[in-house]
Amino acid sequence: MEDFRLSHGTVRFAAFELDSRTSELRKQGTKVKLQEQPFRILQILLQSPGEIVSREELQQKIWPSDTFVDFDHGINNAVKRLREALGDTAETPRYVETMPRRGYRFIGKIECEAPRMRSLAVLPLENLSHDPQQEYFAEGLTEALITTLAKIGELRVISRTSAMLYKGVRKPLREIARELEVDAIVEGTVLRAGQRVRITAQLIDAANETHLWAESYERHLRDVLHLQAEVAEAIAKQVRVKLTPQERAHLAQTQPVNPEAYEAYLKGRYHWLRRNSEELPKAVQYFEQAIAMDPTYARAYAGLADSLSGLGVYFVAPDQGCGKAKTLALRAVGMDAGLAEAHASLAWATMWHDCDFLTAEREFERSIELSPRYATAHMWLGFCLGMMGRYEESYTEFKRAIRLDPHDAYTYVAFGFACYCARRYDQAIEQFVKSLDLDSSIAQAHIGLGWVYIRKAMLEAAIAEAQRAVELSPRTTLFLGSLGEAYAAAGHRDKAYEILNQLEDLSKLRYVTPYVVGRIYTALDEKGKALGWLETGHREHAAIRVLLKTDPAFDSLHSDPRFQDLLCSMNFPQGPI
Repeated sequence: MEDFRLSHGTVRFAAFELDSRTSELRKQGTKVKLQEQPFRILQILLQSPGEIVSREELQQKIWPSDTFVDFDHGINNAVKRLREALGDTAETPRYVETMPRRGYRFIGKIECEAPRMRSLAVLPLENLSHDPQQEYFAEGLTEALITTLAKIGELRVISRTSAMLYKGVRKPLREIARELEVDAIVEGTVLRAGQRVRITAQLIDAANETHLWAESYERHLRDVLHLQAEVAEAIAKQVRVKLTPQERAHLAQTQPVNPEAYEAYLKGRYHWLRRNSEELPKAVQYFEQAIAMDPTYARAYAGLADSLSGLGVYFVAPDQGCGKAKTLALRAVGMDAGLAEAHASLAWATMWHDCDFLTAEREFERSIELSPRYATAHMWLGFCLGMMGRYEESYTEFKRAIRLDPHDAYTYVAFGFACYCARRYDQAIEQFVKSLDLDSSIAQAHIGLGWVYIRKAMLEAAIAEAQRAVELSPRTTLFLGSLGEAYAAAGHRDKAYEILNQLEDLSKLRYVTPYVVGRIYTALDEKGKALGWLETGHREHAAIRVLLKTDPAFDSLHSDPRFQDLLCSMNFPQGPI
């Protein structure tokens, strides 16, 4: 079988290169005039360098039996023209050698070049220590390499979430590449030993499962960022993508990192990516450790901001959640204005804490400008646009996020809430179900389904979903309040008041968002109390109030002047509801 790289790519030898895709022979970049038959002979010889290609084989491939020509004269003339084009001779051949009465062979030194690749996947780096406590380190380096490669404009890189699905999976690489729709696979290992880290990486042509490149790197942990950039640049060179001057400069701008701070940062990322009420406090702890060890570590500030924003939406008081997150994100941007993640963190916290949608939109756009393939920024921007009532733009951003990271369950959760606010209830259900198919433990998806089922008058199903969310996250008062709303909508007023009493008692121990109390009173048709709680939520900067303009739960309040005054005081941008 002929070599894929020879038959479909470029072959270089001495000053020449043969491009099979354009059927051209070039010498030092200048096209060499060569007729079809001499070109085909050269192409066939290059497919088996150093081996004799018989005259009979050449006859079969170039002069089939139904061709009415003198074969001996034809092949002799074609080889003569080929040698003239190459500046070669039969007496002292450098490239094409005649084997009397047998055939010909190519004797020059060749260099094969694979077709340019446009997409690749970085499979999870194998943790050679086999210590489960070091899994965060291998995952963190995998994510960092993906993030670095994804900033190369010509290259489509599969997201971390999709790549992690293949952790520990034993499948043929060709099959993995087909599932992920990529041209190449990067796989490798990582070994941490004290303050040293060794990464071995190899690049594999997915179509042929042939190794194109392999290298091993060992560095001190403080130089790990430079190591990541070095690996990324080597891979870019091998897949033949062109780095822009800005991309090359970005890869070159790596600073030494405090090893302990970097390790704490990786642990923070490990827990943040799991994003539930148990993991987010752990993420906060590790990001704070990273900052304590290196107060100039912008990425750690952005990570801490994201973790606190996540807590602020569902679990903690505004000043401890999104308010604090905004301050930290501003620091991160001040330290590194070119860090896309910091701009997205600032936008996310600003939206939740201040309801400042226009500033948030501007910061999201800056983040995407700096890193167009940062899926989280697209997802968050989609949610932001949805809360402003700009549903078609919101839909576009969510689709971009899903294309970039199709296996991130939280993207479907956010998309589901945007569809809910757009009154696209069936589509919202579809998104929440997709999220649960990826991770059945996400309580937010169950709450989203509960809210949708209330609007569709599927009240027993709404109660069941809210109960499931409370089971999954029993300390979350927002979920408990949503169960109270479902009871009220279903006519179980006593149970709804019972939950209101529970929330009042719990408010002495932990934060209860006034927003959810307002939802319960709205479902109970006690509009005065509902508006009072919503006004309190606005004064407190309750994060979840950003849904107020678009949330169908409050449709019955829209004609009330107090509700309209509340919307005006929140400075929602003008636009459709």
